[in-house]
Amino acid sequence: MDQTDLKILAILQEDASMPVAEIASRVNLSQTPCWRRIQRLERDGVIERRVAILNPESIGLGLSIFVEIETSDHSAEWLERFSETLAGMPEVMEVYRMAGDVDYLLRIAVSNMADYDDFYRRLIAGVPLKNVTSRFAMERVKSTTAYPLKL
Repeated sequence: MDQTDLKILAILQEDASMPVAEIASRVNLSQTPCWRRIQRLERDGVIERRVAILNPESIGLGLSIFVEIETSDHSAEWLERFSETLAGMPEVMEVYRMAGDVDYLLRIAVSNMADYDDFYRRLIAGVPLKNVTSRFAMERVKSTTAYPLKL
């Protein structure tokens, strides 16, 4: 990946709907070579997908909760059941396997406390857990999907 690819990626991270002609102009390429680079970046898996980023409050999902999970079972069977349980829970936005005291960290988005309680009940019914700790976000101070690129 060269500097031109990185510039293209930086632009697409900010606005993936930008026309190729505009991207090409910004990186000093003609349209066809720019489009070929974007296609290659997609084919190589650098660009996983292009999406619309929604404002969670505007769609009624303004309550963000970080759920810390500890388990005493680290078997492949448990992990498969855990993964299947989470796959069926659309509230789950992100899941990370962690190092340290917490085994998994989830970020979920719900409308209100009742929706969180419903989520929690389905979670603990779906898979045995040692401990579940929830942390409620009071304010989103920074939110980005753009990775820092060395340009």
